[in-house]
Amino acid sequence: MTPGPGRPLAAALAEGTVLLDGGLSNQLEAQGCDLSDALWSARLLADGPGQIEAAHTAYVRAGAQVLITASYQASYEGFERRGIGRDEAAALFARSVELARRAASTVERDVWVAASVGPYGAVTADGAEYRGRYGLTVRELERFHRPRVEALAAAGPDALALETVPDMDEARALLRVAGEYGLPVWLSYTVAGGRTRAGQQLDEAFALARGHDEVIAVGVNCCDPAEAEAAVRTAVRATGKPAVVYPNSGEDWDAESGAWTGAAAAFTPDRAAAWQAAGARLIGGCCRVGPEAIAGLAGVGRGREAG
Repeated sequence: MTPGPGRPLAAALAEGTVLLDGGLSNQLEAQGCDLSDALWSARLLADGPGQIEAAHTAYVRAGAQVLITASYQASYEGFERRGIGRDEAAALFARSVELARRAASTVERDVWVAASVGPYGAVTADGAEYRGRYGLTVRELERFHRPRVEALAAAGPDALALETVPDMDEARALLRVAGEYGLPVWLSYTVAGGRTRAGQQLDEAFALARGHDEVIAVGVNCCDPAEAEAAVRTAVRATGKPAVVYPNSGEDWDAESGAWTGAAAAFTPDRAAAWQAAGARLIGGCCRVGPEAIAGLAGVGRGREAG
């Protein structure tokens, strides 16, 4: 395993703003990859790992200081449906971290690796991550997520990204499970209309992270950029922790057609600077936000040159 940075990510956040990468899927598609499979980008952990490493490298070259692994839609259940046994699946989880680590090693600066733990709805591949309320209990969600988190934690990432979480029940489950492994964590909801996708108040949703010392940041991702600033302010007020923010392009995902719809929003340094002023210390992009946009954010934040 390639060594990681010489200082914890939390220490870097205390010094200034750290730049996340952008959407992995759109970069893979730009490289010519077909992501129509139910495993989405996680399929390439088995079928095209070089493409994943190349996508990570594109973001490193754009200035990203944190790479998020290709494990968002990965699960033992999903791999099993493709005939991949548990031992091989565990190796693929580990590979997701190693591929990001290799890309990080191509530059002479600190680049952290955050292992993506996507929501249950991502694994069902039917758009449920934008609805939540799966009909599962918190305990059932814990049982689903624990093997995934265990496999990713064993691979030695610098942090766990509990991301695109649509409701509070899943946040409770993820926080309980992630807290068992001793790694730094960030918790990131997907939101719409100033609430979680399940319709819950954001101050209550963010407040779940209070008292969890392992949580280094709380915020939002895969949402309209117009939602981000208010959500960041709420996250900081509700938790006293730094915020994480990485919206998508502002378009909407249509699960039935398997396509993005609507117009893209402006993803500008001025907008990112407003997020920073509101308390964000991890800033980047999600779906449909590519290396060029991330490069445009590279001057935002006091911590860029320190990395």
